[in-house]
Amino acid sequence: MALRTGAIRDDLRRVLLSPGKAVRLDVRGATNAAVLVALYVEDDELSAVLTKRRDDLRRHAGEISFPGGRRDPEDADLRETALREAEEEIGLPRGGVEVLGELPPTSTFVTGYLIHPFVGLIAAGRRWQLSPTEVDAVLELPLQALREGRTRTQMERRGFTFETDAYIVGETLIWGATARILENLLEQLDQLLSAHSL
Repeated sequence: MALRTGAIRDDLRRVLLSPGKAVRLDVRGATNAAVLVALYVEDDELSAVLTKRRDDLRRHAGEISFPGGRRDPEDADLRETALREAEEEIGLPRGGVEVLGELPPTSTFVTGYLIHPFVGLIAAGRRWQLSPTEVDAVLELPLQALREGRTRTQMERRGFTFETDAYIVGETLIWGATARILENLLEQLDQLLSAHSL
């Protein structure tokens, strides 16, 4: 069955939270932030856009994440934060994103952020303009490959070894808050993905 953008748009709206509901969820985190989970359909496949952060950043260096960051005082709301950050980090114009809803907020354990993930549809085949101070690469990963790459892995950070849920696609390792956001997304879309055999 061919995957149609219109059908995906309707299905996503049905399974995602409205921003009002998402804000009311009781999740801990001292600093509000937002990310954009940008999805697109190409060759009958639904894919997500992520970034690899630069290795010299102070926080979350070298990690895979969705474009996003802290809410600025000038941002009208967290949706605006997600769109502004995506434009600044990867050159995705705000007008090129159809925001369909939100996933449950996700906390970062060490840095104390409360991340609000906004899900939007974009056109396939975008050319990215990377922020030279923040982004090392843009990754476009099929959701089916991400589903198949879910695993538990052992990691070492700051002298501590621990086991964590993660997603591995090729050489790409996704863990932490980004993995939890992905897990929420894939849970919401599980029936949709199965129905379309993505």
